[in-house]
This record gives sequence, C-alpha cells and structure tokens, in this order.
Amino acid sequence: MSRVRSLLTMDAMPVRQDLALLILRVWMAGGLAALHGWGKIERLSADPVKFADPFGMGPEMSLMLAVLAEVGGALLVAIGLGTRWVALAIIFTLGTAFFTAHHGALTGQGNGELPFVYMAGFVALFVAGPGRFSVDARLR
Repeated sequence: MSRVRSLLTMDAMPVRQDLALLILRVWMAGGLAALHGWGKIERLSADPVKFADPFGMGPEMSLMLAVLAEVGGALLVAIGLGTRWVALAIIFTLGTAFFTAHHGALTGQGNGELPFVYMAGFVALFVAGPGRFSVDARLR
C-alpha cells in the first residue's frame, strides 16, 4: 500500500519550488510578451491609434501603458526584478482587458480566456514571489 501511495503522490520527485517559480516566471512572462504584448508595439505607430480607452486617458496612452506592462513588465518578471510590484501592474492590465475588451467572457466569440489564464499565473507569482533564482533574491 505504501508503494501505491508513494507512486500516487510522486514522493520520489524532489520538491523544487524555486525552480518551479523560475519556470513559471519565464513561461508566463515570455508568453505574455511574445503572444499578447508584442503585436501591440506595431499598433503604436498606427495613425490613428485604435485601442480601448477604459479610463479616459486616450487610446494612445492606454496602448502605451498596455505595451509597457505586457512587454516591459513581462521582461522584468522573467528576470525576477521587482516581481511582485510588476506582477501587480500586469494583473491590473490583464484584468482591465478581461473585463472591458472581453466583457468578462470566458467562452464564445471574442472571449477573454487568454488574459484570464495569464492573469492567474501572475496572481500566483504575486502571491509566491519570484523565488531564489531571481534578481530580487540577489538584491536581498
């Protein structure tokens, strides 16, 4: 019975939280920057800029802030610099996209599944922190 329990709980697999946080940081931040944020950079040079303006700052400023969070912030999270603060900014940006551009929909045409899933990963990083394989850990 103890072999079955050990197999089911994967007791033979060593626990490596810091490695898991590194993988999560790089995977989530790399994916966000490449798949969600990078395309917005080209939109900055469009005339006129077409982007949602949920806070009345203008579409140009809203787009610049989204690019800053989704590309610049993601790169900072990937290396683990200012991780919790930057993750919070990304969570706010993705939450805004999820609720304004996608109307909180997880299914159907124009759903916000992608920002919702990315937001979950950044919430986990906000709660857990960057781990010891990060610039933040080196600065401590």
